[in-house]
Amino acid sequence: MRRTVLHMLNACLLFLCASMYLGTGWSLVLFSFPIAPQLTVDNYYLQFVPQVTAATRFFTWMTLVMLVSAVVLFIAERKSPLRWYPVIVFLGVVAATLLTRFLIFRYNAEMASGIRDPERLREVLAGWMTTNRIRVGLWTVQWLAMMGYFAHKLLRAAQPAHAETRKPAQEGTGVRRWVEARS
Repeated sequence: MRRTVLHMLNACLLFLCASMYLGTGWSLVLFSFPIAPQLTVDNYYLQFVPQVTAATRFFTWMTLVMLVSAVVLFIAERKSPLRWYPVIVFLGVVAATLLTRFLIFRYNAEMASGIRDPERLREVLAGWMTTNRIRVGLWTVQWLAMMGYFAHKLLRAAQPAHAETRKPAQEGTGVRRWVEARS
């Protein structure tokens, strides 16, 4: 019983982290990106740099938690069809991390250094938003995988109830019950 509780808490932790990424990403796309055309070399810094710096510190640790949690979930589910959900999350986290490390951090560093050319600012913001849209797509896949995991788990939990209703039909006495249940 204790192992089942720990297993479920781990899955919930992974879903929480995926939800935090999903919410942060879609918040960027829906609320921060639309104001990008209004940003200038004089006002962009306060709109992006402190928030990105704080998010980077927080999400670095959260990413490590997600990777460990996905591995633990995979090990717990390795003999069931549910094993593919943590694999998808793990691969999504790795892909998003590589995208961040090798593309997005360059834009973050340039914005943090203080861009003074308006044309360069537009280029950097455009590149930053494009790569972040890709990352939001990866975060969405991670969230969908965890939602799929819990949906699959829920459907599997409901299956024994269906098996009991089918059992009388196999004995030959449940045909009438089946017809009555459909009415």
